[in-house]
Amino acid sequence: MGNRVTKFEVCSIEVKKACPIETTLSILKGKWKGIIISILSEQAVRFNELKRLIPGITQRILTLQLKELEEDGIVNRDVEYTVPRKVEYSLTEQGKALFPVIEGMRNWGTRYLDSNIDLDLN
Repeated sequence: MGNRVTKFEVCSIEVKKACPIETTLSILKGKWKGIIISILSEQAVRFNELKRLIPGITQRILTLQLKELEEDGIVNRDVEYTVPRKVEYSLTEQGKALFPVIEGMRNWGTRYLDSNIDLDLN
């Protein structure tokens, strides 16, 4: 999982209980990772198609986010050594298991935004 996940060996019981939450947040940390996981939950996608589906993301950031997700075991990078080379991204089993979390976050975010819009109107 790389060096991005904090170690909790010398922490209190409360922090150790929060460790799985912090691990999940660490893996999802990044502006575009939730969107990437959401897109890949529907089908395997080539890099340029993924970039096209996410307006505003740069090639550098997409590459970085995909690399981190691959290192964390969330995304699979399948390379076909043809001419031109074909690279396709898909979710691993761990990634598929993470999708309900992303959906839950989307639902919570929608409710939160809706409730704040109601507050702004009053």
